[in-house]
Amino acid sequence: MDCKNSKLPGSFDAMLTQLPNASYHSDTPNFFQWEGIWLLPEFIQGALAFRSHFEAHDDDVILASTMKSGTTWLKALCTCIMQNGGSDDEEDILIKQNPHSCVQTLEAQVYSPNPEPDLSGMPSPRLFHTHLHYRVLPDSIKNSKCKIVYITRNPKDAFVSLWHHDNSTIGKFTESGPLPLEKEFQYFCDGVTLFGPFYDHVLDYWAESLKMPHKILFMKYDELNRDPKGQVKRLASFLGKAFSSDQEVDNVLWRCGLERLKNLDANRTRAGPCTTMPTSVFFRRGVVGDWKNYFTTEMEGKLDNITSKKLEGSGLDLDN
Repeated sequence: MDCKNSKLPGSFDAMLTQLPNASYHSDTPNFFQWEGIWLLPEFIQGALAFRSHFEAHDDDVILASTMKSGTTWLKALCTCIMQNGGSDDEEDILIKQNPHSCVQTLEAQVYSPNPEPDLSGMPSPRLFHTHLHYRVLPDSIKNSKCKIVYITRNPKDAFVSLWHHDNSTIGKFTESGPLPLEKEFQYFCDGVTLFGPFYDHVLDYWAESLKMPHKILFMKYDELNRDPKGQVKRLASFLGKAFSSDQEVDNVLWRCGLERLKNLDANRTRAGPCTTMPTSVFFRRGVVGDWKNYFTTEMEGKLDNITSKKLEGSGLDLDN
């Protein structure tokens, strides 16, 4: 890793040369540490434009998440809930579009390709997503009445899912071959992952959710997996779309179920919404505890120790 710190010059390219940077292999893209967050250059540009130009509406809903922590499921659930359950196939947009096309990630899909997009034609309430830390969000989001739904998961499962995703999108196209588990694990422990550090991200939103529970709903993928009906009811109520019957809850859960989504044509054969990768890369196993199939005893102990130290005194528990 090459780390340099000095006053940043004016141009974007010159700015990048002054930022700390890292890469998994010599032939994989560099991450750069901007505002303490590890990002690809195009996402830094997108984040700068997002922060400068986005004007939040009071009825906006912003989904936020750490990488590989249930983002796809949350996007699907919120899309379906905001559509009043998508009660029939004609109303169900998830049949035709991948969840990441339904709910676009602001710094990656909206502002990265166009620093000043025209969002005026979007019907209200608008639904967006971000992987950015709370502290760098535009002031218009923080100062408006818009709501934020945040999701994270056990860091061991988050890491394993991230490693698989990186090998699907980066690793298999490098001359170096797949990204070694042990090497990426060390990067994760050091906080050097896309949109990381992981713990800073989680604690950022956790602290704000304690101050403003009316504005920020903090969710855990593990709890959503264990008690989907209870957690989806909680989500719908927060969004002002409380269910009137258990049948409505069951319908949303069925429409947003992993097996159903991964077998739809929109999620099997088409290019992804922000890469040339197929949409299938966003669907793997979705189970809790998959880390047990990959971690050594030493890895488990190391990450548990880091988690304990990072979360100490916060009141937050991320264990399975």
